[in-house]
Amino acid sequence: MARRHRVWTYLGPRFLPFADAATPELPLGRLLRLALFQVSVGMAVVLLNGTLNRVMVVELGVPIWLVAGMVSLPLVFAPLRALVGFRSDTHRSVLGWRRVPYIWFGTLLQFGGFAIMPFALIILSGDTTGPAFVGHVAAALAFLLVGAGLHTTQTAGLALATDLATPETRPRVVALLYVMLLVGMVVSALVFGALLAEFSQLRLIRVIQGAAVATMVLNVIALWKQEPRNPAATAPGLPRPSFSQSWRAFQASGRAGRVLVAVGLGTAAFSMQDILLEPYGGQILGLSVGETTALTALLAGGTLAGFALAARRLGRGADPYRLAALGVLAGLAAFSAVIFSAPLDSPLLCRIGTVLIGFGSGLFVVGTLTAAMALAREGESGLALGAWGAVQATAAGVAIAAGGGIRDIVSSLGAQGALGPALADPSVGYGAVYYLEIILLFATLAAIGPLVRSRPVRREAPAPAFGLAEFPG
Repeated sequence: MARRHRVWTYLGPRFLPFADAATPELPLGRLLRLALFQVSVGMAVVLLNGTLNRVMVVELGVPIWLVAGMVSLPLVFAPLRALVGFRSDTHRSVLGWRRVPYIWFGTLLQFGGFAIMPFALIILSGDTTGPAFVGHVAAALAFLLVGAGLHTTQTAGLALATDLATPETRPRVVALLYVMLLVGMVVSALVFGALLAEFSQLRLIRVIQGAAVATMVLNVIALWKQEPRNPAATAPGLPRPSFSQSWRAFQASGRAGRVLVAVGLGTAAFSMQDILLEPYGGQILGLSVGETTALTALLAGGTLAGFALAARRLGRGADPYRLAALGVLAGLAAFSAVIFSAPLDSPLLCRIGTVLIGFGSGLFVVGTLTAAMALAREGESGLALGAWGAVQATAAGVAIAAGGGIRDIVSSLGAQGALGPALADPSVGYGAVYYLEIILLFATLAAIGPLVRSRPVRREAPAPAFGLAEFPG
């Protein structure tokens, strides 16, 4: 029996996924349980941006402009993530918790939004004798509550993970949390698609209410016995700095501002194509619905690979800024491949570019988030992570909206002949967005460049034998 135990102990860190992210203080089971809050966030994102987006337009007949406005409402709360993180850093409570109250409050906001959302959508669709403005107000409130809840939950949850992880394991913990976010999005998309294959308003109500219950259950399980109580650190009588004082201290290193600029530029560069990738494959390259859907899967696969490499390199002492710059370089190659796939009529080149977009984005996200963690002073990780999340979410939302608008405007001008006969091809609108993303990536490199440390990175240890533990650590 003792020999068998030694065998499993030896195999564990080599063949168990994410085993290298665990520590005696934060074992793997507890870490995976904590990561469930990312699953609930991923489920909310898919429901808002994917499932409800399509259902409101196609099945419920809601005008597209109104749907776009509803879907963009959660971004209103994104800039406040820095304030949420700061409040969780300085929370005063006799219970001794800093992060738990904010994760719980965010969960309640998500639950409340999901609770009123289905009925608001039914009123919004016109299937009622009541005034239409009630549906507009209720739907806007539902989307705003869910958005505020997921931003609050994610900010405080990432700060809690940072508090619990050691500095050496934080890159792997970050990668695990974002892999769980992708898992939540993929699984939720499949489940929602299967449940709504035969659409009815009653079935929609059940799906959204089920998402509300699942959010509550997942987040309660994630929170259970995670944050140690420390009444001395949260005593009501302790002095609490103002947000402006903490923000000035956060910027005192001289790097914070440049890091946030790089995060905004890089996120915009990688996000602008989000809603254009599948239409590009279908309209320009003639791919079928199944083949364009596979592009999204390739993008996710590339992102996972980026998370894997980022966690492994950062765990061995790599510079997070250098790693983020590597992701930007991968993005430059990726968008170039996607652009040239149109004149070469090469779906394969487009697929390669799609994988590289995800790969570069994964490296960039983990690298910049790890850099933001390193900027935080002791006990103030919430402010740093909140600032990173505020810039990242706002830049992504603005870039996605701008990408769709730029594509439509340029394509319309090209079709009218305003750009000349050489630019009348339907691919010109998409190309304009991809070229702009390349320009933004070069601007991101300019922002990151001074942050990359000049001293050589310490030599990495020889790579161990390949195993599932290499994903992502």
